[in-house]
Amino acid sequence: MTVRELNGAPGRIVLLTTSHRVAPGLLSWPAWQVLHEADLVVCREAEHPHGPYLREAGVTVRQGVPSAAELVSACAGGRTAVVIAGAEGEPRLTDELARLAGSGRSAVLPELELLPGSYDLPGARLLDLVRVMDEIRAHCPWASIQTSEDLTPYGVEEVYELVEAVENGDRTEIREELGDVLLQVVFHARIAAEDLDEPFDIDDVAGTIVTKLIRRHPHIFGDAKAETPEDVKALWFQVKAEEKARTSVTEGVPLGQPALALAAKLAGRARRTGLSVPLPETPHDGGFGYRLLSLAAEAEEAGVNPETALRAAARAYRDTIISSGG
Repeated sequence: MTVRELNGAPGRIVLLTTSHRVAPGLLSWPAWQVLHEADLVVCREAEHPHGPYLREAGVTVRQGVPSAAELVSACAGGRTAVVIAGAEGEPRLTDELARLAGSGRSAVLPELELLPGSYDLPGARLLDLVRVMDEIRAHCPWASIQTSEDLTPYGVEEVYELVEAVENGDRTEIREELGDVLLQVVFHARIAAEDLDEPFDIDDVAGTIVTKLIRRHPHIFGDAKAETPEDVKALWFQVKAEEKARTSVTEGVPLGQPALALAAKLAGRARRTGLSVPLPETPHDGGFGYRLLSLAAEAEEAGVNPETALRAAARAYRDTIISSGG
């Protein structure tokens, strides 16, 4: 005589998974439905984040997860058992259920269902990065004493490594170097949160850039029109000029950037504002800097980034040196 004949319908075992990146208590409607309708709800973790909210909603949760055989028995007669999975899932239970199914000892197993109770939204892993950075800042002897000034050289280095990865077209390296750059952002923001006079954190940083992006894309989030990339750039500079209300076209140009990029930026500012500013005359002794300035301005006017162009030429020169046995 089979289990079905003895106990009727085989019932159902539901493995309910949740994301720790979603606020406790926020579950999908199907999850709440099955929790309220279940004949048995169990959870291995005594302090599961959703525990207080389930109790408040009238769901009785039994601590501990029975064996696979016990769960199968609990589901006999068409009953439903919900297992609220822990952070690492329920590997022991699923292994036992698999062995039980393969052993032939149970003629009819309950229906097995995996039900996500909450889902990670895009960008959810950023919360993990913030959490890990908090732990490192609190407990690492090196990271706990760093200042933003201490980190500045690493930020510059990481950006250059990202540029090199992009130039090499190495997708694995691009992914890794983007992570290193992101780490710098989160690290600086974590340090800033400790400032006694003007603290801000990663949410403030994200909020600031979100506000800026919305404001500078009025063709997306407003009524402005922009049909070409040139239109978009014109809108960007227009909104930026209104924001900054600068007294000089050179205001805000960082002098610490690479020299070719600095020269192109200055030339571009002058050109876009319609200023007719002649380039300095080249001294009689050769004036390499002035000649480079002239080339940078010429490249900028032609829509070429002189820094990128020179890097590409230098890489080609390096390859030629290598092929020549150097």
